Amino acid sequence: MNQPSRERLGWWLYMLVLAGVAVYLTYSFVGIFVLGVFGYYATRPLCDRLGRVVDSERLAAMLTVLVVLLPVLVLVLYTGTQVVHQVQQQLGGNAASMLAARLFGIDGFPASGQTRLLSLLDNPLSGSTLQGSLWSLLQNGLSVVQAAFGAVILLGLSVTLSYVLLERDDALAETFVTLVGGRETTAYAYARAVDDDLESVFFGNLVFVVVMAVIATVLYAATNVAAPQGVQVPMVLALGFLTGLASLIPIVVGKVIYLPVVAYLALQATRTSGNHLPFVGGALLVYALVLDILPQSFIQPYLSGRQFDTILLLFAYVLGPILLGWYGFFLLPIVVVLLFEAVRIVLPQLVHGETLDAEPMLAAEVGSNPTNLRDEYTQSDGASDDTESSS
Repeated sequence: MNQPSRERLGWWLYMLVLAGVAVYLTYSFVGIFVLGVFGYYATRPLCDRLGRVVDSERLAAMLTVLVVLLPVLVLVLYTGTQVVHQVQQQLGGNAASMLAARLFGIDGFPASGQTRLLSLLDNPLSGSTLQGSLWSLLQNGLSVVQAAFGAVILLGLSVTLSYVLLERDDALAETFVTLVGGRETTAYAYARAVDDDLESVFFGNLVFVVVMAVIATVLYAATNVAAPQGVQVPMVLALGFLTGLASLIPIVVGKVIYLPVVAYLALQATRTSGNHLPFVGGALLVYALVLDILPQSFIQPYLSGRQFDTILLLFAYVLGPILLGWYGFFLLPIVVVLLFEAVRIVLPQLVHGETLDAEPMLAAEVGSNPTNLRDEYTQSDGASDDTESSS
């Protein structure tokens, strides 16, 4: 009897070692991991709809990645570069350096390479970078190439991970069901609720941010077209992108961006010879309607559907990049969802000493209902079986 127990103990120790290795590898490449997971959940509804059209999971996943995910990530990368460039022009090189260092992880570079790269970001054509020995120029060029190569590798591997998850998510789900012992278990209920919440958060919010960024950019550009001479909105593309991101903040939405824009327009209007303050007042009214009332009343409820707790997401989106850098914007919402569903589904039953089941005991009206999700899966699975048998 001792031998089987010792054998099981040895296997458990071995599995714990492998789990530790997996955690270490995930931590080492956390940026690739969270960006890939974000890409998967943000595009999964589109991939599912496309899969029903083309009748091929592999083709649907490939088209989703190439047509939707990759262009969106490239656009975000380009817009982020423009934001840094515009901040550099408006606030000076030090501000741009600090922003780039924190958000893009440059502060993790060696000190010498960090100094050279930030110098190039501050002023790419400065005399300090164009003068000096050939070796110095090669070092500067190597720093830039290293940063660009790292960005390409990060983007490529993240997109590849999203593709793998999109193509094989059904097989991975079945493997997980077998591992935890079926769809009636608490582990499956917890994982299903987390899965549904992450899809709701990332897909709904991605579409919402893109829509609001486009609307804000067009609105700021239209303001410049209609504005009198001397009254212009600066950094239209950057401000439109930031307005889209700010729209995720409950209640505040675009106010944190468009109110400073209106104040800047008013300052410009007072410095011009004509009386342009009525135009600024009209712009404020239009901004409030289009960037404030419209998204809260119509766009966000329509795009996001069932809402996860917005206050929790507020802290996750704001504190994530501050605490962890750029990948914190994706990682902290994942952690928040994991914690929230664990407290909602598992913790009360553990505290009360009750038998674990799939029914949430706290905040049943917020987040996903694992029982409903399981019933929906059973019904859809039964319908597909009937279709196959009839065919």
